[in-house]
Amino acid sequence: MRDRETSGQGGKEARGQGDRDALTIGDYNRTNRVVETEDQLSLRVDPVALPATSIPSISSLDNSLQHPASVRLTGPDGRPVHDLVASDCVAGMRSRGPGFADVIVTSPPYNLGIRYGAYDDTQPREEYLAWIDDWTQACSEALTPGGSLFLNVGSKPSDPWLAMDVANVVRRHMVLQNTIHWIKSIAVEDRSGLKTSFGHYKPITSERFLNDCHEFVFHFSHAGDVELDRKAVGVPYQDKSNIERWAGKSDLRCRGNTWFIPYETIQSRSRERPHPATFPVRLADWCIRLHGLTRIGLVVDPFLGLGSTGVACAKLGIDFLGFEIDREYFEEARDRIGSALLHLGL
Repeated sequence: MRDRETSGQGGKEARGQGDRDALTIGDYNRTNRVVETEDQLSLRVDPVALPATSIPSISSLDNSLQHPASVRLTGPDGRPVHDLVASDCVAGMRSRGPGFADVIVTSPPYNLGIRYGAYDDTQPREEYLAWIDDWTQACSEALTPGGSLFLNVGSKPSDPWLAMDVANVVRRHMVLQNTIHWIKSIAVEDRSGLKTSFGHYKPITSERFLNDCHEFVFHFSHAGDVELDRKAVGVPYQDKSNIERWAGKSDLRCRGNTWFIPYETIQSRSRERPHPATFPVRLADWCIRLHGLTRIGLVVDPFLGLGSTGVACAKLGIDFLGFEIDREYFEEARDRIGSALLHLGL
């Protein structure tokens, strides 16, 4: 996620289109470095034929004249279906027509000077916000009437209004229904006075600013009236007497809008997280669950990145469509999502 793209196509038409030669699990292992044997599991990795008019010049993709236009990954029994498309998301979403996506979970480039592979993250603010307007309008068109857009946006202490500026642009097309605070690191003090820190953050050395330990997840919908499955990401009551008072027989309450989700500890960033700005799979998982799994047919991520949203969908057994213009990110996302699909049911 979070790789700036305006992104390409895949879809209902593409899903039934063209002759597909499913690769054997051995082919997939040679290509994607997933260690499984044919008698353990089978995974379909199908190229998807797309109309030539919907695919941008492959040479425009970062360092690749052999980058696939689209890859279809499916689970062992043919479900779920994951279409990964190497193209611009605006053209791709609009090529499918309106109202095809139930949930969109994404994180675009923040325009904070982050070093991406195929995108300059230092655009003038006016141009950046115009681009935000373009692809979020496409998202609004893509969403079903009861759909949700979960938009992760960060900022930096020296540019504190960035996330709000982005949200203010999106409100031209949708209603801001909830504002979620993704807490990446927190320090707490218990009743005995013991102070403990949890999570990870990037230290700020300036004496003017505090360490930035959170980002926003803006939940947009068409009319602000989407009913959510709040207890799907709920937490137990601390005071159990509240179970009867507020929740009947359920020991779960709404988690609220502060979500503590730390990054997993890694040993090598270049090997384990080769993307400068991604987010945990669990963040995407919670957004999807919050919307309500029974009401989701397709989840879309316009900025695939390393495929966090796709991995979450694979684990949940939900169909997914993602767009990516950077060759290395695309291939990494393919590997990660493919691995998650391989392990479905194990």
